Amino acid sequence: MFCPFCGVSFSLFTPFCASCGWSLELLRDTDQAEGSDNLQYCIQYFNEGHSYSVIVDMMLSLHGVKMSLRSLKSKLNNAGLYRRKHFHSRTTISNVIRAELQGPGRLFGYRTMWQVLKQKHHLKVKRDDVMKVLRELNPHGCQMRTRRSFIRRTYHSLGPNYMWHADGYDKLKSFGLAISGCIDRFSRKVLWLECGPTNNNPVVIAYYYLSCVGSLGVVPMRLITDCGTENGIMAAVQCALRHHHDDHFSRESSHMFGSSTNNQRIESWWSICQKGRAQFWMELFADLRDAGHFNGSHEHQCLLRFCFTDIVQKDLDECVKLWNTHRIRPSRTASSPGGLPNELYYLPHRYGSRECGFLIQQSEQDAFPESRLSVVVCGDSNIQEYLNFVMEQNHFQKPVCWESASELYMKLLEIAHF
Repeated sequence: MFCPFCGVSFSLFTPFCASCGWSLELLRDTDQAEGSDNLQYCIQYFNEGHSYSVIVDMMLSLHGVKMSLRSLKSKLNNAGLYRRKHFHSRTTISNVIRAELQGPGRLFGYRTMWQVLKQKHHLKVKRDDVMKVLRELNPHGCQMRTRRSFIRRTYHSLGPNYMWHADGYDKLKSFGLAISGCIDRFSRKVLWLECGPTNNNPVVIAYYYLSCVGSLGVVPMRLITDCGTENGIMAAVQCALRHHHDDHFSRESSHMFGSSTNNQRIESWWSICQKGRAQFWMELFADLRDAGHFNGSHEHQCLLRFCFTDIVQKDLDECVKLWNTHRIRPSRTASSPGGLPNELYYLPHRYGSRECGFLIQQSEQDAFPESRLSVVVCGDSNIQEYLNFVMEQNHFQKPVCWESASELYMKLLEIAHF
């Protein structure tokens, strides 16, 4: 070692420099502390599984410590760390793996388990030994990983009207059209699919819910929605309609707010709806926008709703009819049987299930003012009145298909000068 003040060499145990007289104790303590930190980093990188050459490179690049490969191996050997010696016993490995299998570790393959044993439990173990022990303790998991099979949670449902999933579809919202839908969990029957000026108004959503409840004559055992404010009144109505029941999910337990992952029945159905129906309308309205006939303003959205709402609703009704009468194939990951949604919904006894809904009287439904809502198709009463006046003055006919709706839109756009 060399004195930093005069450069004269000195031995390890020399308290003072023989040339300049400065104390060397503080310098020796600093060197020992730095050496301890460097050894700690070396041990950390060794336990992480890095090779010797990588550890040397990381010490130089990350910590500014230059050391040779021989010095690194010497430090690690003094710490009792070797690559191919001092392995732990098979009993110790088995006990640790058995403890890991009680939790998420049951999903680990032998490579991940080998890494967990090294880094989390600081065990010296061969990868082949981990593979053998894991094959003995978790044969089912090894078999499933060999088949590359993804284990899914079974989806349970007691029967029709056990749970309704309600949600809004916003892909057409930029064009002024908002869609709201609901699907039954057991039968996968679409209960309502409505196109209107908004799906953010809680009164409108409650109106859709009460209309469906009134037409079916039953209230579901449970209702699940996302945490949007538009579902507040519907949730309150659901709880109010179930307040006099005495089952486990009565009163406030009859509604559940959840994330989109918990509302997967309707969320997954939206992708089916888009592929089969909504994509056409998205492309049609996008063509109007790209051609300069739609700028996204409030007036343009009201005009597009006035011309296309009935046509889009007619298409959605056809989509619901086809879906509710098509055959769903059985799935081994779901307890709900396969079949036609209408048959599953109305004839649950044929599939070993039962009706879970509760009968509702018309007087109970009429007690809510939302059941008597009058929805303005255009979304703006003033613009609605003006467009009706233009239709009468020019003797325009209501559109019956998307072509006539597009022609009417262009004519009204030219007259109104929006």
